[in-house]
Parts: sequence; C-alpha cells; structure tokens
Amino acid sequence: MVFSSLLFLFRFLPIVLIIYFLAPRKLRNAVLFFSSLVFYAWGEPVYVVLMLFSTVVDFTHGMLVQHFKDKGQIKYAKIAVGSAMTINLFLLGFFKYSDFLIRNINAITGSSIPLLNLALPIGISFYTFQTMSYTVDIYRGDAKVQKNIISFGSYVALFPQLIAGPIVQYNTVAEQLNHRRENIDEFSYGIMRFMCGLGKKVLLANNIGLLWDQINALPVQNLPVLTAWLGITAFAFQLYFDFSGYSDMAIGLGHMFGFRFLENFNYPYMSRSITEFWRRWHISLSSWFRDYVYIPLGGNRHGLGKQVRNIAIVWLLTGIWHGASWNFVLWGVYFGVFLIIEKFILLKWLKKAPKFITHLYTLFVVWIGWTLFAFDDLSAGILYLKAMFGGNGAGILNQEGMYLLLNYGIMLVILIIASTNFPKKIVAFIANKNSENILMPCLRSVFIIGIFIISVSYLVASTYNPFLYFRF
Repeated sequence: MVFSSLLFLFRFLPIVLIIYFLAPRKLRNAVLFFSSLVFYAWGEPVYVVLMLFSTVVDFTHGMLVQHFKDKGQIKYAKIAVGSAMTINLFLLGFFKYSDFLIRNINAITGSSIPLLNLALPIGISFYTFQTMSYTVDIYRGDAKVQKNIISFGSYVALFPQLIAGPIVQYNTVAEQLNHRRENIDEFSYGIMRFMCGLGKKVLLANNIGLLWDQINALPVQNLPVLTAWLGITAFAFQLYFDFSGYSDMAIGLGHMFGFRFLENFNYPYMSRSITEFWRRWHISLSSWFRDYVYIPLGGNRHGLGKQVRNIAIVWLLTGIWHGASWNFVLWGVYFGVFLIIEKFILLKWLKKAPKFITHLYTLFVVWIGWTLFAFDDLSAGILYLKAMFGGNGAGILNQEGMYLLLNYGIMLVILIIASTNFPKKIVAFIANKNSENILMPCLRSVFIIGIFIISVSYLVASTYNPFLYFRF
C-alpha cells in the first residue's frame, strides 16, 4: 500500500484517523502500532514477522543496555549494543545482499551456488537503521529507555514513515512517543503538507516519469546526445519529486498524529557544490551516517588520512545501503570522491566562482551520478553515459527527441521552477502582504482541495503510479 493510492486515501487513512482520535490517549500508540502492522502486511504479510522480531530484539537490547549502564557495567552495555547491531545488520544483509554475494562468488570462483531469490522486505533499509539508532541513543544517554513495548513498536512500525523514511532517529521522537499533544493547527498543517506531497508525487513525478520511461525504452545505440540528456533530466526530476513528495506526505501524516519529523529535503537542485547537495538531499540518511558512522570513526579529528578514510567508508556504505548491485557501489564511491576533492581542493574555488558556473557544475556532476544510479545493470549505465557524450555516434538530436522535448517542454519548465524555493517565497510574500485578509486562508484551502481533486482524477484515470525508493 502506498500513500498515493485510492485505497490508502479513501479507506485506510480515514479509518485509522477515526479510530485513533476516538481512542483514549493512553491507547493511541497501540492504535498506531496495530494499524501500522496492517499497513505493512497489506503488501508484505510474511515479513510482518521479521518486523516484530526486530522490534522485540531491539526493545530487549535497549533494556539490557540501560540495565548494565545503571550498574556501571559499561563493558556489558557495549556488548549489548554490539549484539543488537549485529542482529540487525545480519537480517538486512541476509535479505538484501545474500544473492548479490552469491552472484559474485559464482562469478569469481566459477561455482554454481543457487540463488536464494528472497523477496526484499519493503522498507527494511529504513526501519533497520531506525532500530539500530535506538540502542546507540540509549547507550550514549541521548534518550531514555522505552519500557512499553507497544510504544516502542509504534516507533519501529510507524506507517507514516515506515516504507521510505525519513529515517527517524529515536532521540528525535522519544519524548513525542508518550507526551505528544495533537491539535487542530498541527492537524491542518499536516493535511496541507500531505496534499502538497501528493501533488508532487502524482502530478509532477508520475508525469515526468513517463518521459524517462519512453527514452529509456529506446535503443541506446541510436540515442542522440540531447535526447539522452533529456532522459536523465526526466529521471532526476522524477526521483526528486517522487521521493521528496513521499517525504512531505510522511511529514504531513506525522503532524496529523502529533509527531514532528525532521525535514528530508531542502531544494537540493539549488546547490552550488556536491557538499551542499548532500546537505540538502535525503537529509535523514546523511544525518544518520554522520551521527552513527562518521563521528564514531573519528570524523575529522585525527588527521587528514583518517578523515579521507572516514569519508570513503561512509560513502561506500551509502552506496551499498541503496542496493545490492555494483552500480550503487560505484555511485557511492563516485560521490565520495567528489566530496573528498571538494573538501580539500575545490570548495575554496567554488566559493569564489560565479553562482551560475558552480550551479551548472553541481547539476552536471549530480546528473552523471543519477545515470549510474538509474541502471542496476552497470554495463547498461555505461552505454547510456556514452550516449550522453556522443560515444555511440547517433548525433546531437533527432526528430523523435525534438518531439519529446516539445511535448514535455512546459512540464520541464514547471519542474525547474518547482524544484527551487521561488514558489515558497512568492507564497510567503503574498501571505505577508495580505496577512489581515480573510480571503487568504480560503484561497489556501481552495488550492489544497484543488491539488487533491486533480491528483485523485489522475489516479483514477491512470495505472502509472510507481515509487522508485520501494526497492531500497
């Protein structure tokens, strides 16, 4: 079940909201927990057991960590943290990477070990990182141990951000689990945020995704340069509006239920360096690796060599986190190399260069990275890169490419504007100028209702409603 589905919008969500707000406050976490299990079981009934197992494991280990800390037995507390992380990483590795490992062993040794062909549990990369943060936060003293397993289960399985984040570190919602206060203002903001995300996903991501699918279906050896760039531009916009739209919907749902999740995107395509881009894109993942990998490794505190090592480790793991395929490993290494180069060489030049040049540089590097990201088959990605630079000898632009450009030209202009903070500034300016005007709340409501009606119309009329980050 996805947020941008008629089933979720007209059945699941209204039923859960009604039950949640009718329930006594002390039972609301239980409502969230069990409704989240239903949400997950709709697509993955078998793997609900896996999620419950992870919940019990991390709840128990959190209690052990706190128990040993209270007794001053720090060594045993560390062992408990290590045990929890080992179990979580084993589960993630087994279900996500076992076939990848077997394929590579077979390729290197010539053996024929049969693949396990396990279905990937939806959202396992996200909720595994969340549960691992819990025991670490308890050990560090950044959060208090949760003594109610239902409340802890509602954190692990919380359906607003279960499938695709944002990755919620336990210390950011620990207080909210038991002491949140829902109100009309928060609920209204949640609806507005959810509808904006729905519009991003259905009206923008889905429509530009059709262009990417059309170009990706063409024979790559006949793909002209500009058509190839048009295709990867379409993919870049689809990925951004798809994922950021889903994050907006998750944040909006969180507000409806009294939670405040941290932002996950901050107009990344406005960045002027790769360093800035990764401070703006998938912020919750970057923050997780910073807090639980980079800083514990030493960060930038122990000399140049170890700092480079730490960045390399983080970005190798970032690539692997995204998928069990060599293209994701190369993608992580690719961005890691650019971040290292910028940190020690390029950033001082980028700060002095014209904004237009630094912006083009950033988008160029990111677009090449998205090409690696888009193709699980690394050889197919390399062929597509060749087409982008004329390596296939298909020319600059053909009639088909011109047709696609003209057909999607207006949509591309809309996407370019929507990926900046310009619309937000315009809305803020109008709101400030008309703060006393009673029409402004009415116009805002009409706008939100309009997005909802048009989005639903698209969902009714179209069967094209993919979500790219489901595979992670």
